[in-house]
Amino acid sequence: MAAEPFRQEEALSERPRVWRLDGRTALVTGASSGLGAGFARLLASAGARVVLGARRLERVEELAGELQAEGAEALAVRLDVSDDAQVAAAFDCAERRFGTVDTVIANAGTASGGRSTEVAEGDIRSVLDTNLLGTYLVARQAAKRLIDSGSREREHGRILFIGSITAQQNHTGDAAYAASKIGVAHLARQFAREWARQGINVNTIQPGWIHTELNDAWYHSAQSREAIAALPRRRMQQAESLHDMVLYLCSDQSKAITGATFTIDDGQSL
Repeated sequence: MAAEPFRQEEALSERPRVWRLDGRTALVTGASSGLGAGFARLLASAGARVVLGARRLERVEELAGELQAEGAEALAVRLDVSDDAQVAAAFDCAERRFGTVDTVIANAGTASGGRSTEVAEGDIRSVLDTNLLGTYLVARQAAKRLIDSGSREREHGRILFIGSITAQQNHTGDAAYAASKIGVAHLARQFAREWARQGINVNTIQPGWIHTELNDAWYHSAQSREAIAALPRRRMQQAESLHDMVLYLCSDQSKAITGATFTIDDGQSL
């Protein structure tokens, strides 16, 4: 199977969308590449003020500059989601620039493959700390500030977790990653229940296999060609297939949806 190049996002003016986010301030974690960078562009195209968080500050600074050049309001912040102090500092920076963050896409994630009897303890901790603990820390920081700002009355809080279909599958080589993602989905339901009367919606999207920088080496391997050929539609999912649902769940129109998990995977889990 011939490798497909990474797809460049369209300019902001070329992205007409039904769901608008004008007036919203959004924080996207893991925004330095892949899905996170795409979500940042998407939210900016819908009118949101966007805060881009990632450990690789130079990457998000470059993307923020591109968005600003296209007419968007964007801010880059250094953010290791597994560090509670950095999480709080990122929200502080966002508030000083744009006001309270009312929309969060908790996208930061990492993976480390290998048989469970052989994978290093440090790699296991890295996956769980980034994918699960990091999601917890970001969401609760957002909720604290939303509640203090009056979300109970406005009902405008939107927190979206990016999970994975591995949460509902069994494969050799990704036990820690899969466990972290099923944890993310249940954590969203827990938070949704806890904050239901605080005007904060918490939902999860579970994508299928999408070609990103995170899985680029695997994508170009013989193993991936066999795996993709076994999928019902024999193809990787396109990142853009998530975008309409992401915008809807971040918008005012999704007021009645919380604690939901949406599998959007191009039929890969069938």
